[in-house]
Amino acid sequence: MPVPTLVILAAGMGSRFGGLKQIRPVDAHGHAIIDYSLYDAYRAGFRKVAFIIKHEIEADFKAAVGARMEKYFDVRYIFQQLDMLPEGYAVPEGRVKPWGTGHAVLCCSGAVDGPFAVINADDFYGPGAYKAIYDFLAQERPESEHAMVAYQLRNTVTENGYVARGVCRVENGLLTGVTERTHVEKRGEDAAYTEDGVTWQFLPGDSPVSMNYWGFSPAMLRELKARFPAWLDENLKTNPLKGEYFLPSVANAIIQEGLGTVQVLPCHEQWYGITYQEDLPGVVEALRRMRENGVYPEVLLD
Repeated sequence: MPVPTLVILAAGMGSRFGGLKQIRPVDAHGHAIIDYSLYDAYRAGFRKVAFIIKHEIEADFKAAVGARMEKYFDVRYIFQQLDMLPEGYAVPEGRVKPWGTGHAVLCCSGAVDGPFAVINADDFYGPGAYKAIYDFLAQERPESEHAMVAYQLRNTVTENGYVARGVCRVENGLLTGVTERTHVEKRGEDAAYTEDGVTWQFLPGDSPVSMNYWGFSPAMLRELKARFPAWLDENLKTNPLKGEYFLPSVANAIIQEGLGTVQVLPCHEQWYGITYQEDLPGVVEALRRMRENGVYPEVLLD
């Protein structure tokens, strides 16, 4: 049977949050959100984890997270750097922004050799999400079959600013498309998005959205590699300093071209994340309640 790997996107420095939010403590024991994610992953069955980081944060990240996790997982470190580009391409002058989630996962080529899940380091997904994706990946299936955990939009927005969300279209349990909305704001139980900062479009609160929680076969790595040069050709002309190679966009292309399917695994849990400094107290309180209710022990994987 295949052995799934959990790939954790942790290369971002948290520019809006103002610091290395991947290792910011959220409880009195010094655990970060990533510790809760790894605890949930371990009890769901994961035993292999790949951390995607930058060389600049390597020492801090290993000291805070990686060294402890090596007792429980087969740990690999993968570095996402700006100059990791196909032959013949160069980093545009003035570019400091990472190339996006698609590029981050592409950096796993050669290091991840089987089915894998992808999560963000600073998002709390809930225990059920890990069990659902692990059970999907641990089954023998064609490489054209992938999966995604979908959340209700109202459970994924913050009171303190805007977020980016992949809004999903679902038919008969399969994903038929993902549209990346990079500026989504809460509107009561619903939300709205803007593309120009002036006009707004309504989004129902029960809209299924991607929280970048995917389950892929190795075929996705091949697709990411094959499509990246064409993306660079276009975006180096139109948006050389800010353009991002989005993972959902590649998944969407695979679906539209009939090259694969993405099974949607519904999730009704509340998402928690630290997009802004103001989000931190709410996350701390939510996790405290979960520990009180027995969802988590006081000490995780230490």
